Amino acid sequence: MITVELEDADVERILARLSASLSDMSEVMNEIGEQLEFETVKRFEDGVAPDGTPWAPKSPTTIAAYERRGQTVDVRPLFGPNVDGQPLRTSFFRDYGPDFVELGTNKIYSAVMQFGAAKGAFGTDARGGSIPWGNIPARPFLGVSDQDRLNIAAIVEEWLEDIVDG
Repeated sequence: MITVELEDADVERILARLSASLSDMSEVMNEIGEQLEFETVKRFEDGVAPDGTPWAPKSPTTIAAYERRGQTVDVRPLFGPNVDGQPLRTSFFRDYGPDFVELGTNKIYSAVMQFGAAKGAFGTDARGGSIPWGNIPARPFLGVSDQDRLNIAAIVEEWLEDIVDG
């Protein structure tokens, strides 16, 4: 058996920095979260899911219902009258730590927007009407797109270069 031992102070210093950084990646996780949030908000303007498919348009019935109530209607999907003053597209928050990043929203209706819901999926109202009163198509806004993957790779690469460069 042959053993080669390398003793190089510079290499040892770089490896020690890398090891320490890999045990707490909070900094890079925060940066990834910022980028994911930016791209998620951008998808609202583009009206597309993370996979690039366009969101289903608002139905004419939905538009008419808002108009009957005297509400101004933005016909773009996921741009609707704001009940609480904060639109879904500005409600995102992120959390991060040594080995994770999360992006989400506290809007109670966000799951229906993300996954859709069938007419009556949530029962009926006091007058016996279906909740929701019609089928709501899924309009996924959370997820990782191909662009997100490229951005994450670039962020991690830059982060590793910074560690190595000291």
